[in-house]
Amino acid sequence: MNSRLQEILSQFKPYPIRIPVNKYKLENTVEAFFSLMFPVGEEFDRVSSLKKLDDVAHVLLDNVAALTSPEFAENVITLFFERLPAVLEQLLDDANTYLQSDPAAKSLEEVLITYPGFFALSVHRIAHELHKLDIPVIPRLFSEYAHAKVGIDIHPGAKIGKNFFMDHGTGIVIGETTEIGDNVKIYQGVTLGAMYLEKKLSDVKRHPTVENNVIIYSGATILGGETVIGHHSVIGGGAWLTRSVIPYSLVYNKVDVKVRTVKDFEEPLDFVI
Repeated sequence: MNSRLQEILSQFKPYPIRIPVNKYKLENTVEAFFSLMFPVGEEFDRVSSLKKLDDVAHVLLDNVAALTSPEFAENVITLFFERLPAVLEQLLDDANTYLQSDPAAKSLEEVLITYPGFFALSVHRIAHELHKLDIPVIPRLFSEYAHAKVGIDIHPGAKIGKNFFMDHGTGIVIGETTEIGDNVKIYQGVTLGAMYLEKKLSDVKRHPTVENNVIIYSGATILGGETVIGHHSVIGGGAWLTRSVIPYSLVYNKVDVKVRTVKDFEEPLDFVI
């Protein structure tokens, strides 16, 4: 190593604020939760499962305590694990929705281990419970882990109803104050976002409300906290919406599509002066 490089390395100073959570252990906790809830391909063993669950609880306790206080951590993590069976029950209903909605899905096991939308939704339902308990940082870390892994960005604050189905999923963005009803289906590239960003809007509803039994096709963008998509509506692919639509609406872009043959097509003269 040359002296110049040694000098540069010796002058490097890390950012002075110490982050009091163990990011690596928390990300492993996300995978552990999913494995504990859906032990597909794993031989179920009650003793080892309880041991893994105990390890997960201790990781959460230690990291929440580091961010808040031991007393707060003990209280909220107890509440969280009390709610976990209900989360699992809801996710099983979600998984069956995937199986019933997608003709390409051949089994429940296939949904559980291969569908990115279901993985993202599973992590969201866990992160959302932590978010409701006012736990800082960790819910967002869970959501961003799923985002990095499967390309679906759901803020832990978003409220999502029963039987939510994301087909393909890649590129879906669901903002913090979004509210989604029951039996909603959305496709890849959908954005449920804010009209604009300003820090003073932190406590304001900035993202849309999607009522029950709505379908939103790929590439649609729906923006604004006052925007409501009425129940049983269908939003076509590529649509851009910044205002509410009544129930049973069909929203689509009118596109003039032209078709021509390329066989024996003569290129026009191209003059360059």
